[in-house]
This record gives sequence, structure tokens and C-alpha cells, in this order.
Amino acid sequence: MQNDRSGNDKPLKGHVAVVTGASRGAGRGVAVELGAAGATVYVTGRSTRAQPAQGYGRILALSALDALPGSIDDTADEVTRLGGQGIAVRCDHTREDEVAALFAQVQSEQGRLDLLVNNAWGGHESFDGVFDAPFWAHPLSHWDAMFDRGVRNHLLASRFAAPVMVAQGRGLIVTTSFWDQGKYMRGNLFYDLAKSAMNRLAFGMAEELRPHGVASLALSPGWMRTEFVLAGHQTDEAHWQERPALARTESPRYLGRAVAALAADPEVLGKSGGVHRVADLAREYGFTDIDGRQVEAFVL
Repeated sequence: MQNDRSGNDKPLKGHVAVVTGASRGAGRGVAVELGAAGATVYVTGRSTRAQPAQGYGRILALSALDALPGSIDDTADEVTRLGGQGIAVRCDHTREDEVAALFAQVQSEQGRLDLLVNNAWGGHESFDGVFDAPFWAHPLSHWDAMFDRGVRNHLLASRFAAPVMVAQGRGLIVTTSFWDQGKYMRGNLFYDLAKSAMNRLAFGMAEELRPHGVASLALSPGWMRTEFVLAGHQTDEAHWQERPALARTESPRYLGRAVAALAADPEVLGKSGGVHRVADLAREYGFTDIDGRQVEAFVL
């Protein structure tokens, strides 16, 4: 985490986190920033170096990519390189038995769980390149991808994390989502519904967890330069500034720095139940993106 106001460059040393869907994109950005803050991070997802996840053929073709970028092994190695401890665990977050085994492993090896970041998301599997269309023109496959392999993933992981945190009397569950002050994401009703459901999930869990000293909140990044976004614009992280269309983007590590700041805040329970924008937290906690900017909030 950058610009830590306590002066401690490893404010999360001794903390244990689970970041779901961390092979690439937002999850990777969160995991590596938690590592930079000194945390032990269980990096989960379906993509390993030996076997990439299945179901991404359409978005790979649309992005002109030959192979799925990233793996849990790559992310875990980066967590460790930056000063934390990265532990890669392959987990299909749609499978209750695999999710149960993940949290049993964390409890057995660490005896605690301070942070769960719910990020596993199936929406990319049904992505067809159409961003703006009336709801009757979008395929129903978006529902399965975004709800059965998106919202449900978050609820399932939270069900196993919550009892551990309640027993400890402390903990934080972060739901990565999207929110623009209640505006409707016109042209993508399925996405709007899924993200609204995630925000409500974070709120509802907060209501039930607050008496036990456990916080739950939703976190809304802006337009992130994920691997798929960069590929879609035929560029990479070293050259994105040459693409004017990407001027409003932020790196996934900006989101990660927000999560690290929240996890290090002893008063985070006061934010429980809310939907918080990364840009607002950057000003509050004093962190920047990797290029030194405090990127403004993405608005519709």
C-alpha cells in the first residue's frame, strides 16, 4: 500500500486474506497490493500454469488473444515477491465442496482469517462484445454467468468465511462491484442487476455481521486496465497512454490499494454496509494509482 499514514510499510503483516478470482484483473491487483502490505494471501481461482480455466473462448477471440492471461501461481509468486506470502489454491467457486475445502485449509494452516475479497466473476464467460443493447436483445446466458457464477460465488464464499470471523470477533468481507450513485447502466440490464445484487448482498451481510464486530462492504473501482481491456485496445500496460480512449482508466492495483487501506483501518466497521468508490477512498486514505495519479471516479 502506498502513502500509509502510519508510516508502516507493511501494515498488514500477520493478516490472513483470501482473494477469490485472482488469476488476473481486479483480483490480481488486490492480491498483489495485499502482498505489498505484508499479508498472507490465499490466491484462488481456476487458472493454474498447468491448466488455464475453460469457458473463455469467446472473449479470447474478441480480444485477439491466443491464451488466457495469468494464473493463480503467477499472482501468488508476485504476492511473495512484493513482501507478503502468496499461497495459490485452485478453487472453482461455483462448487460448494471446493469452497468448503479452501476455507478448511486456511483455518488449518493459519488459524485465522482477517479478510475475504469476493471477486470471482463468471461474466466474462458469456461476454459477446455487445455493451449496449435492450434487455430483450441480450442472451439469457448472461444471467447464468453473472448470477449463478457471479453473485452466488460471493454468497457461497461468505457463508464459509463468516463463521470464522464471527468466532474471532473481527474481520472484513469486501465485495468487488460497481456503483455510480444509483444510476442505471443503460444497455446492460443483466450487469446492472448483478452488481446491484452484489451491493445489496454486502449490505445485508453487514446488518447481520455488525453485532459480531465483522464488517462487510462493497467496493466500486472505475474502468480498470485489465488484461482483456488492454488487449481489446491492442496495447499493454507499458503503452496504454498512447491510446486516448484509455485516458479515464486505472490499474487494477488502484483497487488493491483501496482494499489494503480498508483492511488496515481499525475503524473500518464504520464503513460497513456501504458501497465505496475507490476514487473517494484514495482521497480519504491518501493513496495513489501506480502512476502517481488519484484517478477520478468513473461516471456513467
